[in-house]
Amino acid sequence: MSTINQHIKNNYKKNIKKLNALNNCPQKKAVCLKVYTKTPKKPNSAIRKVANVRILSTKKKIISYIPGIGHNLQEHSIVLLRGGRIPDLPGVKYKLIRGKYDLNSIKNRKTSRSKYGTKKK
Repeated sequence: MSTINQHIKNNYKKNIKKLNALNNCPQKKAVCLKVYTKTPKKPNSAIRKVANVRILSTKKKIISYIPGIGHNLQEHSIVLLRGGRIPDLPGVKYKLIRGKYDLNSIKNRKTSRSKYGTKKK
């Protein structure tokens, strides 16, 4: 709990909202700067694929998760970004959308096809 003097000195505001990188938009177009892997927090162990991307309209740089098995992303690939936190990766608050722009959909996908951009046969 802060004191009255701290409020006066530091000009505290009660409900400070964090600025969202998407600026209240459902999706944003972005370009990949670096594609690499990260390991999750403690009870889990895996190699998760992530990408550093720069949003084209606002020039913000963020870390986003690449969902699904396998991908074809490289540096300078154009991707579509959406919200969605990955709980076991610190600092990863966004996901990429499969099947749009340069990020291919997953072949032979049977379940959750809409999430991974796979058409019905």
